[in-house]
Amino acid sequence: MTRTASLGRCGVLALTSLIGAWLGVATAGAEDANKADIDALRKSLAKYEDYTAAVRDLYLSTVGCVYYSGEKIPGAMDYPKGAMGIHFVNVPSIGQKLDPMHPNVLIYEPTKKGLRLVGVEWLVPLTPDIKAPPKLFGQTFMGPMEGHYPLIPREFVHYDLHAWLGDNPNGMFSPTNPNVKCNKAEFPMLEKPTKMMPGPM
Repeated sequence: MTRTASLGRCGVLALTSLIGAWLGVATAGAEDANKADIDALRKSLAKYEDYTAAVRDLYLSTVGCVYYSGEKIPGAMDYPKGAMGIHFVNVPSIGQKLDPMHPNVLIYEPTKKGLRLVGVEWLVPLTPDIKAPPKLFGQTFMGPMEGHYPLIPREFVHYDLHAWLGDNPNGMFSPTNPNVKCNKAEFPMLEKPTKMMPGPM
């Protein structure tokens, strides 16, 4: 190998190392920023650990504890096996400007000790002025999809994003969580995957 080729190879290796280090720092920075946002979200939701506080703030229960078998249906959303839990929806907030600290939906898991706050969800209706899927916390919303019938009318075509406040093997922003169970629920509801709809993706 000539001295020039050797120097060139060393230069490429050094540049690759620098780029790798920079990407590592950038990724760590993004994760740290995301963690700070999520920590702030958790703090903002502390009072809703008591579901009656949620009701007083107009988060109204859909009653059914929703879970999925992991069934895959062509043309439908992909929901890994797990639960979504019981949704408490703040209807007046839907269609308003997205607020990362004030989700449209609070998600509770029924337990022996009562309802436990386990996650949240943001909903964005599909309207003609939407040109791209919404984003929060660096995450692109899922959808557009039909409403989750029978709890939500099929005509409510929307995007959504879930965030789980505890561990989730499927990932923090997965729509389902296998750690959340509906076996203690008064109204467990096994749902089929929601149909996907035309719109910006």
